[in-house]
Amino acid sequence: MFWQTDKQHNLPHNPFKSCIVPRPIAWISTISQAGIANLAPYSYFNGVATDPPMVMFSTDGLPENRGKDTLNNILQTREFVVNMVSSDLQNAMNITSTSVAPDVDEFELAGLDKSASRLVKPPGVKQSPIQMECVYFDKLELPVTSSGLRNVLVTGKVVGIHIKDEFLNDGIIDIERITPLARMGYQDYTKIDQVFKIVRPK
Repeated sequence: MFWQTDKQHNLPHNPFKSCIVPRPIAWISTISQAGIANLAPYSYFNGVATDPPMVMFSTDGLPENRGKDTLNNILQTREFVVNMVSSDLQNAMNITSTSVAPDVDEFELAGLDKSASRLVKPPGVKQSPIQMECVYFDKLELPVTSSGLRNVLVTGKVVGIHIKDEFLNDGIIDIERITPLARMGYQDYTKIDQVFKIVRPK
């Protein structure tokens, strides 16, 4: 089949997200100017540079008059933390995807503990195997088809990384032990539990 994306498709669901898999999940924690912690997952996420380390995530389909709490907090405080979601945290992650009022602390909602960050104000998820402290760099307003909505891509500089010692093996991150959760299309997820090497040709 061929689908011209600005036309209707004959499939039961939009296939786009299933064409880009697996997608890592950024479990982003922020804090509001009033000091309320926020936590939400984003699967439009990745690392985009190494020197300095940079990450990006995007929020799509936002109402123009009220962005997601994550975006609002980052634009106001210019700081956030990206927490890795291991497979044993999938239920807690799913709870934090719920749309709730800005004064609700999703850490408490999901029964998660906060860990103090060293270089930024937002806390990390204590149960997360890896937490990346980030400072806001820039945002890009993306095109949007539906009126009244807003798509925003946010970039940040990683200024500090916490890695739990039990997930380091001879100084190498043991991904198979962490089994990170990743997003597929539709309502599907997967976990990374097999790693193999491919050596680049010289």
